[in-house]
Amino acid sequence: MLGFLSNGFWVLGFGFWVMNFEKLGVWKKSARLSAELYKGLKELRDFGFRDQITRAGLSVPSNIAEGMSLSSNKQKHHFLTIAKGSCAELRTQIYIGMDIGYIGRNQGQTWLVETREIAAMLTSLMNKIKADG
Repeated sequence: MLGFLSNGFWVLGFGFWVMNFEKLGVWKKSARLSAELYKGLKELRDFGFRDQITRAGLSVPSNIAEGMSLSSNKQKHHFLTIAKGSCAELRTQIYIGMDIGYIGRNQGQTWLVETREIAAMLTSLMNKIKADG
């Protein structure tokens, strides 16, 4: 038995709850940031740097989606931890990109703020999942 609840959760017949990740603000925010990275860096000729930073950005919403689609809280927490690590990796690459002139200061600062907000949102979600244990 599978049913969708209006609060964004799927309920499975065995008592497991799986959140519809598309309803999560942190997933929406990180997916938008990932798209912005691709658009903002599309002209960058350093393909290695561009590939690395866009992969880190893409990893955040991808791991949120994967984790929140799983049934156990331990699995959810694991994938959210990976997403948070990718967010830190992305923030590091933004700093480096700004320092070497690949990313403009204003754009870089905007992206840094977004990565900090996403990391805080992930921490909050991880704490909620842990509390629901």
